[in-house]
Amino acid sequence: MSRTTRRIPLVNLSHYRSGSPEERARFVRVFGEALKEFGFVSVEGHGIDDGLIRRTYTDVESFFRLPEQVKHRYHVPEFGGQRAYTPFGKEHAKNRTVGDLKEFWHVGRDLPEGHPRRPDTAAYNVWPEEVPSFRTNTLALYNALDEAAALMLQAVAEYFGIERNTFSDMAQDGTSVLRVIHYPPLKEKFIPGAVRAAEHEDINLITLLCEGTASGLELLTRDGEWIPVDTLRGQIVVDSGDMMSRITNGVIPATTHRVVNPPSASEDNTRYSMPFFVHPYPECVLKPLPGTVTPENPGQPPITADAFLKQRLREIGLIK
Repeated sequence: MSRTTRRIPLVNLSHYRSGSPEERARFVRVFGEALKEFGFVSVEGHGIDDGLIRRTYTDVESFFRLPEQVKHRYHVPEFGGQRAYTPFGKEHAKNRTVGDLKEFWHVGRDLPEGHPRRPDTAAYNVWPEEVPSFRTNTLALYNALDEAAALMLQAVAEYFGIERNTFSDMAQDGTSVLRVIHYPPLKEKFIPGAVRAAEHEDINLITLLCEGTASGLELLTRDGEWIPVDTLRGQIVVDSGDMMSRITNGVIPATTHRVVNPPSASEDNTRYSMPFFVHPYPECVLKPLPGTVTPENPGQPPITADAFLKQRLREIGLIK
């Protein structure tokens, strides 16, 4: 199949949320098989208000247009990139030393002090006072994506024939983050040897990606072909991460993907993107599902979600 015609499958989440038994069963099958083959799937009917996505993008653009010295006031190094602003070129892909051509902001879940699932060293949200609606809109989008993600995780559990809440319970009160990303035009900022987002796998369970404002996202298929992934208006692209791969013992892969640089000066545009990274609660133990373990493929040893996350944050340069 050619690069121009091969596409990841498309499903409608409303069929799983409120469809007939036949529609629900088809959603589970197609959603699960898409993640198994590609590690990626497109979702429509997700229930995220289009106006909310547009308003959030407007706020994101307003923030990233602020002067550098203003943005840097919101960089909190001790948060390890888990909240607030991370400067341009700070993050790099695992096994690379050159920073990606992007800057971003993280919005996370704020659990009250004393909450049993709040880490002792929990970062907390801070908000840019220069963009008054930023907090309201990003938190509303966070909550809407969190709700949609829970449904999708339930569908994954049904695909494996296990207790429906297996994965969604892992993400309950989890350390999920909404990342809003700015990729400036290359003529404005460039690091030799760098790309907008070097090839990598996500750390988490699944990622929900609202449509980007420009193209550039590509995934690596199991047969070694890079294919473009279009995030179209009204759709969310979902991909599976390292934690999901670890739990399913590789049945669902953590698919390698990247954001490539614009191919020419005439296409050297600004790109904004808003992925929602779905993480388990910190003490959740990541271990292979019993049905996926074989003598030939015993799986990796158990590790807590918090330990795994910190290991990966060190590998990508966000903590020491």
